[in-house]
Amino acid sequence: MKIVNVKHPLKNNQIPESDTVLIMGFFDGVHLGHQKVIQRGVELAHEKGLKSVLLTFDRSPREIYQHEENYKYISTVSRKAELVDKMGVDTLYFVEFTLDFASLKPQEFVDDYMVCMHAKYVVAGFDYTYGKKDIANMHELPKFAKDRFKVITVPEQMINGAKIGSSIIKRLILSDKIDYANELLGYNYQNQGQVVHGLKRGRTLGYPTANVVTSPEQLKPSIGVYVTRIEINGKWYPSMTSVGYNVTFKEDTGVTIETNIFNFDSDIYEQNVRVEWLHYLRGEIKFDGADGLIKQLNKDKEDSIHYFEEFNSN
Repeated sequence: MKIVNVKHPLKNNQIPESDTVLIMGFFDGVHLGHQKVIQRGVELAHEKGLKSVLLTFDRSPREIYQHEENYKYISTVSRKAELVDKMGVDTLYFVEFTLDFASLKPQEFVDDYMVCMHAKYVVAGFDYTYGKKDIANMHELPKFAKDRFKVITVPEQMINGAKIGSSIIKRLILSDKIDYANELLGYNYQNQGQVVHGLKRGRTLGYPTANVVTSPEQLKPSIGVYVTRIEINGKWYPSMTSVGYNVTFKEDTGVTIETNIFNFDSDIYEQNVRVEWLHYLRGEIKFDGADGLIKQLNKDKEDSIHYFEEFNSN
């Protein structure tokens, strides 16, 4: 998959050379609903002998329009690219969402991007907008298209009677519902980060941990202990991970992600890793001392190993 980074306006050398199926959306998380949109676009491109092109943004429009600070993402730019690549898209465009770009009128956006990118079909979800939602929605897009391309609208996707959406998934991740969030994502949620030196308290307890620091824009799961996997140098290892404040020892560390890797004893400081969140075990507990914590960690490990045994048997 080719990746093109665009700073408005679109340059001549960035315009596709042939006709395209243009897939539109922000796609934070590339969840099951997004996957339906992308799959429809890719299949249509194959059917019509066209190139599949996905156009998205480098940041959420909410950061510009609503001036939201410390906005958290389900997927970073690199993670989104990885997920889109798995869907078979030919070319992925990341448009830098600047104030200049945001000031485009709906007709200008359609002309400068959809038409300019040789779209014969534009595929997007039912709630996609390209300006103010009352005038720049999918229902109004044929009017702006002026018969220059066909509009394909993918309807709302549901699972077990619930809407699949990025906002809902975020709330689930932040409220101990990682298992359900994974179901709506269609894969297990991940954080990417680097292993840094911590207080090394875990070693004294018999549970050494990798202290994983993520980039600020990544959404971290809610406080608690989880069954996880961790990827190191391309290999996945079973693990359990605590997201918490180290309340038992009253250490002012802020929220940390600390992963105990099963059957692993190598120096991985300063290495880039991924933590994959599989199952929520429990909330954070304050113990009177180390003995109570060690007993609980023993149980957490037993529960985690049982989870992996169940997972591998299915």
